[in-house]
Amino acid sequence: MAKPVAIEVYNPNGKYRVVSTKPMPGTRWINLLIDQGCRVEICHLKKTILSVEDIIDLIGNRCDGVIGQLTEDWGETLFSALSKAGGKAFSNMAVGYNNVDVEAANKYGIAVGNTPGVLTETTAELAASLSLAAARRIVEADGFMRGGLYEGWLPHLFVGNLLKGQAVGVIGAGRIGSAYARMMVEGFKMNLIYFDLYQSTRLEKFVTAYGQFLKANGEQPVTWKRASSMEEVLREADLISLHPVLDKTTYHLVNKERLAMMKKEAILVNCSRGPVIDEVALVNHLRENPMFRVGLDVFEEEPFMKPGLADMKNAIVVPHIASASKWTREGMATLAALNVLGRIKGYPIWSDPNRVDPFLNENASPPNASPSIVNSKALGLPVSKL
Repeated sequence: MAKPVAIEVYNPNGKYRVVSTKPMPGTRWINLLIDQGCRVEICHLKKTILSVEDIIDLIGNRCDGVIGQLTEDWGETLFSALSKAGGKAFSNMAVGYNNVDVEAANKYGIAVGNTPGVLTETTAELAASLSLAAARRIVEADGFMRGGLYEGWLPHLFVGNLLKGQAVGVIGAGRIGSAYARMMVEGFKMNLIYFDLYQSTRLEKFVTAYGQFLKANGEQPVTWKRASSMEEVLREADLISLHPVLDKTTYHLVNKERLAMMKKEAILVNCSRGPVIDEVALVNHLRENPMFRVGLDVFEEEPFMKPGLADMKNAIVVPHIASASKWTREGMATLAALNVLGRIKGYPIWSDPNRVDPFLNENASPPNASPSIVNSKALGLPVSKL
């Protein structure tokens, strides 16, 4: 086998060979694999994104499973190579799997894992952080201070937006969107307007109950409204956070025309998927509307930004770090490893991939199940009764 340099090996005499294309946070995931008889190989190749050829070299002639990253192109070529090497499973260390050709995996009978259920709060927290940073122009002010430009307090210095009493708009009120909405409503007493194809009854009840609490204590109650269209949210909200899935219907969901619908001093936040925003149109809108602000964790063509975006002072840009809390990233590594281990061992699939606490309890052994296999039905895999 032609190996890339810098391969770290654990339990070299293990029965099953599991490869991780990148070092991952924590050590629990390694120990869980070792305890079940796996030889674990971790690639330390100094490339941010491994090529298909790099990963084929890693797979080699015999490989039972691979833990990979969302930056890798998992399609026909890699699943064919993994199948020929005797592989049964691949897992993204991510909840998304836009980088995976699931049909190709089905063709070769390879299970595809992902890691939902562990990213909700941390992603919502980053969206909230970007919201506050944009509203109060924190990044601009930080650069101003570090540049030695501060000469004393001034009435108009970095005046931003007050969030209290304003309208927060959420497009996509799933787990992360709802968690973000709760943070902004309860934390900043914002009123909610949301758009989703499905009614978010739990979120509505939460806002109603919090509004009643505020009213009982002599404060202005918060309100909620389910919009009939996304355009209604764009027109009415002062702060808008995007939380849709990425598919053909949401590509460039926010384009030139929809940006023009938003308030001149609105704030737009995206911690979902980069291509839901037309980035060229966004750069032009930021340039033409200096009081419009944006907070971005994801980009249309990562790792690159469209020309001009980095120069916009009214844009806050961070490198896809929504899940980058220690607990979450270690949890993602654990879930990805257990997805692969579960298929190697022939375990059933966990019945609810969004309720993964039993897998993350460090004081107990995880259930004998794969936490989340996205193509389990296509492969006819049994569901756990635990």
